[in-house]
Amino acid sequence: MADYHFVYKDVEGASTQWDDIQRRLGNLPPKPEPFKPPAFMPKVDADEKPKSKEWLDEREPDELEDLEDDLDDDRFLEQYRKMRLANLREAAKAARFGTTVPITGSDFVREVSQAPSDVWVVVFLYKDGIPECGLLQTCLEELATRYPATKFVKIISTDCIPNYPDRNVPTILVYNNSAVKGTYVGLQKFGGKRCTPECKLHHKISIWYLIYIFLDTTIYMR
Repeated sequence: MADYHFVYKDVEGASTQWDDIQRRLGNLPPKPEPFKPPAFMPKVDADEKPKSKEWLDEREPDELEDLEDDLDDDRFLEQYRKMRLANLREAAKAARFGTTVPITGSDFVREVSQAPSDVWVVVFLYKDGIPECGLLQTCLEELATRYPATKFVKIISTDCIPNYPDRNVPTILVYNNSAVKGTYVGLQKFGGKRCTPECKLHHKISIWYLIYIFLDTTIYMR
């Protein structure tokens, strides 16, 4: 017949007098602290949090719109709500592009000539198999990610302009408000075969972008 052994366990944290003596003599490690569960903290609903500037910073645009009538008693928070909502809308508007989009001749009027007046369009005319075109395209693709408010498109040169000479590619056209603001033929203007996104092309587009966004003045390409 099997022997059964029973182990009796006292209340957690309890100790015998003998163990206490042994601990005082250093023969046993210190008695561990009894486990205490963390104090209960009821979850606070987001709508019940005190309204503050930081609270508004956590809200999405649709939530900020829904708060239009809820902050009338606090002029500061209502003004901050409007400013925050305007900033979010402007940021979403500025990030509408970000890539170089291929287009065809039939797309040109819609994508370039009829682009909104607040959008600058960089048109890249190229031909496959021409090394200079590939080099400039690499630069433009990187610049498109840096300037998502500017629209970058690329089109085969002869689709855009019939019989356009291959010796003139790559070519860049800059459009705004249905008008050509700049024309750049060949790669030499952008540093030749040493062209990088940090070269003259970057410098020119940086100027176009900064003047337009921060000064809101008319740009005349040189």
